[in-house]
Amino acid sequence: MGRRLVTLTAALALLLTGCAGGDERPDDGVVRLRFQSLAWQKESVDANKQLVAEWNAAHPDVQVDYVQGSWDSVHDQLLTSFEGGEAPDIIHDAADDLGDFAYGGDLADLRPLLSERLRADIPARSWQTTTFGDGIYGVPFLQEPRVIIANRKILESSGVRVPTPEKPWTWTEFRQIARDLTTFMGPDRYAVAWPLKEPVSVSLNLGVSAGGALFHLGADSRITVDFTEADAVVTGTVHDQVVVDRTAPRTTLGSGGSDTLPGFFAGKYAMVPLGFAYRQQIAQQAPEGFEWTVLPAPAGSEGLAQGVSPQTLSIAEDSPYKKEAMEFLDFFLRPESMVRLARGDWMLPTGTAALADPSLHTARDGWATGAEVAERLRPAPAQAVRGYPEWKDKVATPAFQEYYSGAIDAAELRRRLEEDGNRVLARYYRK
Repeated sequence: MGRRLVTLTAALALLLTGCAGGDERPDDGVVRLRFQSLAWQKESVDANKQLVAEWNAAHPDVQVDYVQGSWDSVHDQLLTSFEGGEAPDIIHDAADDLGDFAYGGDLADLRPLLSERLRADIPARSWQTTTFGDGIYGVPFLQEPRVIIANRKILESSGVRVPTPEKPWTWTEFRQIARDLTTFMGPDRYAVAWPLKEPVSVSLNLGVSAGGALFHLGADSRITVDFTEADAVVTGTVHDQVVVDRTAPRTTLGSGGSDTLPGFFAGKYAMVPLGFAYRQQIAQQAPEGFEWTVLPAPAGSEGLAQGVSPQTLSIAEDSPYKKEAMEFLDFFLRPESMVRLARGDWMLPTGTAALADPSLHTARDGWATGAEVAERLRPAPAQAVRGYPEWKDKVATPAFQEYYSGAIDAAELRRRLEEDGNRVLARYYRK
């Protein structure tokens, strides 16, 4: 039975019985909420479960059941659960996955539910990532910039300039630095390894630094793809490092970030661009004596700006206990709780009060570098694009993979993203 049929049946039942609905409590007086979390690292799972336990201990009449989800299958799993009328009350996801669910009526508009504290604590730029049309469909709470993790000894012994957030490399300088480092390191070693198994978000979000936007809103309120010269700055740099300069190996293009770490630890690569959270794996897995440092990603015409798709918490439209669910979220996202969640996931909180916590500004493990970049983070270009998951899977992912490997040139990349991609998006913007 589909979700909307379930909703209609429930509404008819309420009319027949004269019940108001929404605020009705179960016979035992205890509201039970299902919270599907995608936390996967042990410290993060522990922090999530501890906060749920603290809430349950303090709120015997509103109990939260922790449900473990998976980032690998969350989109399809939510599609199925919404249609089946079995969605969790509280949903953990990422901002760039919310658009179709928000426009499809599956998620609750949080505006009448949000507390003033939570609304004021999270910056407007973060709220933009979960705003679709006139509504807000998720609370953005954790975010991670993409940074460069570097082998400190190789970097310092080579004599190249080491960048800082105040004085970052430009993309042009980054390409030259990579040439210098590769020469310094010798045969069969590379300055940089790009793990681009999932190349789309990396390309789009780093492209923001050079003014890339890729998606453009027309006067008819439809979004189309236009691959401009600004979009080509970052993508062209990656392509040239692999295909022209040979300062990045072709072999890592199909790899995930974790796959590059053994070669990084062995000194085969001097630098690996990775999400901020990968620092945890490096801290735990690096061999004894291995020295690493965190560098900001290169800057373009927009400085250190980059797109980001924060982790989010939403409430299902079908939940009969939206008020109680938001009360839990307000508790779960108190500043001190956000710090615990951020440290558990090795990410950065969106909340202003939590981000100011001294523990997130230490030089150790590169926390300070990430915190300095946080103010430059902007909504990912794909944020409000309907049909983005299909566009990404069917068109953009294979196109970027072939371009970065040298199988197609920039003109063909542009043709596929625009012609093939716009055909996909057009279906989502039919009036």
